[in-house]
Amino acid sequence: MDLGLAGKNVLITGGSKGIGRQTALTMAKEGARLALVARSASDLEVARVHILQENPDALVVWSSADLQKESDANRAVADTIEKLGSIDVLVNCAGAAPGRLLLEIDEETWAMALGLKFLGYVRMVKAVIPHFLQQGQGVIVNVIGNDGVKPSYWELTGTAANAAGLATMQALADQYGRNQVRIVSVNPGPVDTGRWDTLTQAFARDKNISVERADTVAKESIAFGRIATPQEVANVVTFLASDRASFVHGTSFTIDGNQRKAMMDI
Repeated sequence: MDLGLAGKNVLITGGSKGIGRQTALTMAKEGARLALVARSASDLEVARVHILQENPDALVVWSSADLQKESDANRAVADTIEKLGSIDVLVNCAGAAPGRLLLEIDEETWAMALGLKFLGYVRMVKAVIPHFLQQGQGVIVNVIGNDGVKPSYWELTGTAANAAGLATMQALADQYGRNQVRIVSVNPGPVDTGRWDTLTQAFARDKNISVERADTVAKESIAFGRIATPQEVANVVTFLASDRASFVHGTSFTIDGNQRKAMMDI
């Protein structure tokens, strides 16, 4: 199926690693022109080279930015427009919120989790919306996380940040749909990226079990007995960003193999 992404300009935050990079690779195969945003310039260049190795005809640019700063979000959008001429699609995929239990979470951890995983997304949307309004259309796909719809007390900062993100993006979809700005979100569960080891270590710490047991418990909470691959998430993100999803708006899709988090409450 031709997704209609050829020639589209796509800005992907968190594009240097994990789901973001896999989404960039998938969109490059569809002919999209890419702008990657992340904090590390060296990681961004590695990602750019990797994408070009698999897709020699792709156009890939990047901008380093700390999305905990509004000025960096504004600069990332302006830099992308300068390099590509416009932005057709924004994919928000930057940042993570650490685990820990309520009585162990300090103010600094709360500020970091909400400042990047939630407000980082808001900053990017705020920065790109004026451009979308000027050109008369645009698409925003937010990679959020299933904690927002399946709360976890052992992932409390993620639960808060993701729930806030989902509610905010729903509200913005109500506002900007009339301007032909389409906004959707996806909620991955556990995904086999570089972060998975960190997440299992945090779960093992908070539940006082071994890392091996934590990994097994997480996988057993999913019907398929395994966690998702980055490609499985990237496939959904790419479709939702495409013209083939032109009437999908103001909703979210959970990509977690029907995970039953109650099974992890051991």
